Amino acid sequence: MSRLLHRLAACAAAAALAVAGPLATGAHADTPATANLATNPGFEIPRLPLDDWGSIPGWQCTAGEATIGGTARSGSSALLVTPAAADSTGRCEQVLSVRPGTTYTVSAWVRGAYVFLGAEGTGHDVAPAWTPDTGGDWRPLTTTFTTGTAVTSVRLYLHGWYGQGAYAADDVRVDGPAPAPARALWNVPTGDPVLFVTVDDGWQRTPEAAALIAARKLPVTAFPLPMPLGFDPDWFRAVTAAPGSSIQDHSVSHRDLTTLGAEEQQAEICGGRDAALRRTGTAPTVFRPPYLAWNADTLQAAANCGMTTVMTATADFSWGASNVYHGGPLRPGDVVLLHFTDTLASDLARVLAAADEAGLRPAGLTEYLSCGAQRRGTAVPGRRVRGGTERWSPRCTWHWSA
Repeated sequence: MSRLLHRLAACAAAAALAVAGPLATGAHADTPATANLATNPGFEIPRLPLDDWGSIPGWQCTAGEATIGGTARSGSSALLVTPAAADSTGRCEQVLSVRPGTTYTVSAWVRGAYVFLGAEGTGHDVAPAWTPDTGGDWRPLTTTFTTGTAVTSVRLYLHGWYGQGAYAADDVRVDGPAPAPARALWNVPTGDPVLFVTVDDGWQRTPEAAALIAARKLPVTAFPLPMPLGFDPDWFRAVTAAPGSSIQDHSVSHRDLTTLGAEEQQAEICGGRDAALRRTGTAPTVFRPPYLAWNADTLQAAANCGMTTVMTATADFSWGASNVYHGGPLRPGDVVLLHFTDTLASDLARVLAAADEAGLRPAGLTEYLSCGAQRRGTAVPGRRVRGGTERWSPRCTWHWSA
């Protein structure tokens, strides 16, 4: 992506955030909406730009066994799985975010012999729905599950059986209450003298930037795209080795999500999550929207993919810039946007100098966000109460400031 596009998009987003204020939060309805939570449920999204060839958006299938096409039950596409070996069932699966203590109905239309549909990790696992043979026609499979009191995600799966040949699936549904939308933040409301360094994309990985991060033990929140993360996972692990660092979600293809429908937004965000989980072993909980652009669909799609926060930024120090969107010097809780470019080392040095001048130190973003999340049921960050303002700290304690 060009510097000009990044800069124009960041300026537009900054203007919108300045109007909205430092804390923007998605609406949380008292009664959760019932929706189909499955990602790419009709297999109508054939491929996302920049994604791996042969991948199916939203689904993780055994390599080389699954394609999209054929004769669909509805729409233009269906899933076709042909097990490549006698010891393969041709499994396809996806992770879904759910509400604890809640009942969901799972259904799909399938074609083939010995096709199975179910969910794992529900806390009350039940046997899958299955059919011995559909006689060459499309037949429905349906089952239900109820999540345990601490369950927030489950694994939906489809598979065939050993030596039974190919099967097809279409129109998958997981019907039930959707998770509450993710919160949207441009900073972290805190009275602690800290700021947060975030770095996007990942196309240029320089030894100078890695050396500076290591020397300063700098907590960095990285938002790489799946393709560069896959090219050089060891480099990203090295630059996020300091305590407080993490690798989070930045979508699959870096498109402006506000130009996409809800289903494709969910495929982009869940795809970024799956790539980070494969490379790091840890599922992201923070989503950085490309160009800092998001809408209500983004907040819901992010929540459906397990994100608690959609994080933009209060300052942009990329490519030699020093733009602070709220004006004046950096403030406690500011989130600084940078990019993995050939200027990252000098950009980081400029951030650290500005932080020193403002009396701030870099801190771990997810540590502060998780503290706020622990208290979301009883308090709202930044809410005016009793003549003061509630704030969180990394120790999950609350401070008062007039």
